[in-house]
Amino acid sequence: MKNLSALSLKTHQGELYVLDQTLLPHQQQWLHCTTVTQMVTLIQRLQLRGAPAIGIGASLLLAYRATQGDSQAQLQKDAEILRAARPTAVNLMNNLDSMLEAIQQTDFVSATVACAEALFAEDVALCQLMAEHGAALVQPNEQLLTHCNTGGLATAGVGTALGVINLAHQQGKNIRLWVDETRPLLQGGRLTAWECQQLGIPYQLICDNMAAMLMARGQVDRIFVGSDRIAANGDFANKVGTYSLAVLAHYHQVPFYVVAPHTTVDLACADGSVIPIEQRNADEVRGVSGAFGQTLWAPEEAPVFNPAFDVTPANLVTGWVLDTGVYSQQDIAAGVLQQLFG
Repeated sequence: MKNLSALSLKTHQGELYVLDQTLLPHQQQWLHCTTVTQMVTLIQRLQLRGAPAIGIGASLLLAYRATQGDSQAQLQKDAEILRAARPTAVNLMNNLDSMLEAIQQTDFVSATVACAEALFAEDVALCQLMAEHGAALVQPNEQLLTHCNTGGLATAGVGTALGVINLAHQQGKNIRLWVDETRPLLQGGRLTAWECQQLGIPYQLICDNMAAMLMARGQVDRIFVGSDRIAANGDFANKVGTYSLAVLAHYHQVPFYVVAPHTTVDLACADGSVIPIEQRNADEVRGVSGAFGQTLWAPEEAPVFNPAFDVTPANLVTGWVLDTGVYSQQDIAAGVLQQLFG
């Protein structure tokens, strides 16, 4: 396997390493990943997160297992175990489908390695295309807002929504970015803020419930978010809190864009109502945990509702920024997703 390098994933001398995102921004620790059980744990604990990065990480792990002598039957079984690791992120399923085709080849070891490497390279290319399409929408001196983390930590390339924002910054458009902290796991406060500092993007961190006030004051010109699954009708699932932003943007007439690669489109989902939504551990809401330890601020037995994602209906979206272009509500209603990816 080639030596590959991304912000959250890398291979070196045939071995796979994952950056532990639960320790960011204060610790950067690379974990040596060698088993399917370990990869599932990394994904479920959000040590590896972001729909594209999850799919690529799972694919690289299967390729590694193939080089270690696992049989075709074992690799097929492992692919199904990995598929169940995070139910909402369709990139995981799409990438594993490609890997399963490779596993069925006569020379399946070479085929699985080549497939995983190709998926990595593809995501790098898709991220760059999304960045170019999305950055063209940004006007000089705009104040942008984003939710969760959609940068290099979540992909093999420059990211989805944050990739757009970074390219606009690199183009000298003098942007300013509002970063939602993104409760309950603070991916914005921990990860996007860290990436922005690394990239030199001017940003300010806000609590999620401050976005409405900023929009009312005219201090948000455009919103870019990512996605874990886009349904055939344009509805999409993203980190919980995205739907709230879309409603607020619609009320305040702020353009609202979802940025995702075509690997996030799931034509088997007719609309957002059939997108599976992952339910997570109650303690994520009862308190907070990280490199510093764990703190509980709610009663230990407090009942909790903790969906990882919510679904934003297509009628609240200004545009879909994909690697193939930017599409309007009219385009989506006319079936452009089916035409492009059906």
